Amino acid sequence: MRKHFYFLKCGIFLHAMGIDRLAVPDFMRESRRGLILDVRSPGEFNHAHIPGAVNLPLFSDEERKTVGTAYKQQSRELAIKAGLEFFGPRMRSMVEAVEALLSNMPGEATRQPVPVFVHCWRGGMRSGAVAWLLDLYGFKVSTLAGGYKAFRKEVLAAFNEPYPFRVVGGLTGSGKTELLHQLEKEGEAVIDLEGLASHKGSAFGNYNMPPQPGQEMFENLLAIELWKKTGKLHPSCRKASVIWIEDESQRIGDINLPGTLWLGMRRSPLFFLELPFEERLEHITEEYKDCRPEKLLASIQRISKRLGPLETRHCLEFIQAGQAREAFRILLHYYDKVYLKGLHNRENLSALLTRIPLERVSASNALMLTKYQTV
Repeated sequence: MRKHFYFLKCGIFLHAMGIDRLAVPDFMRESRRGLILDVRSPGEFNHAHIPGAVNLPLFSDEERKTVGTAYKQQSRELAIKAGLEFFGPRMRSMVEAVEALLSNMPGEATRQPVPVFVHCWRGGMRSGAVAWLLDLYGFKVSTLAGGYKAFRKEVLAAFNEPYPFRVVGGLTGSGKTELLHQLEKEGEAVIDLEGLASHKGSAFGNYNMPPQPGQEMFENLLAIELWKKTGKLHPSCRKASVIWIEDESQRIGDINLPGTLWLGMRRSPLFFLELPFEERLEHITEEYKDCRPEKLLASIQRISKRLGPLETRHCLEFIQAGQAREAFRILLHYYDKVYLKGLHNRENLSALLTRIPLERVSASNALMLTKYQTV
């Protein structure tokens, strides 16, 4: 009760100063034209944050621990005094850091003041202190009511909404990701799950990809994409009547797709690309032609139990002999079985499935896909 009263007082104080406290939807829409400052500690920020936010920590990780301990074990007043000892000496440097960040933003070039949007974990003491400082200096400042915690609540709620998904399926090597990128170029609404997860979904999925985000950060990125496609981030955003998305298992590398969202994908219309085996084999071989042999060997070892001892040995021998194509031939047969098992585990598959026969992997397949979708 005491803590809630403090947050209420903080909100009244900021409002009196002309600092707006925005609910999550308004904060996300308005901050598209400004600078988002996450004033939580570096450890909190690195774990996960609002996409696009910049970390301007009020406290270091150790300082945050010190203040938190004082709050729990002693009193709110002593915690504030401890916080002021850390905050006071760095006020000038924080203001100058914000000036430097704003100087590189587009609004500065047109002499239009760029608004600043500040948040912490719960939207209380830390964001209030930094917002007060920046407002005092002359910046146009808003804070996030409820902080990052409120943002996360909205993120998790986003996965329970129904979406007009159209799922692109096909056996490994069908060029599904390339097709989605082409659809996006043509103005279609697309969510690239593998791009967000920084993984292509197989034992070889981290090749040519940056490190995967943590689970929470992936969810934040995914929610933002969903909000963009449904027009929730800005009134000018067009609400998509169809959202194209790739057929995935629930796990992509170390990332799990939110359960309700994944079930929604499984119940959505599925457009299955059918290409000849040799064409898919050619595409996969070309995609991994520059992958180092030792990386391929390690990836094969990771699936050796499922692949089986004989097929594993043959794959390893082919890679060591410089015959990657023959190794991929074995692996493609393995992944075909895995994918088809997942495909046929869908409920009401016959009503959802549209087969699209194609001759080769090509960007022009995107046009074919949209033609089938409108039938």
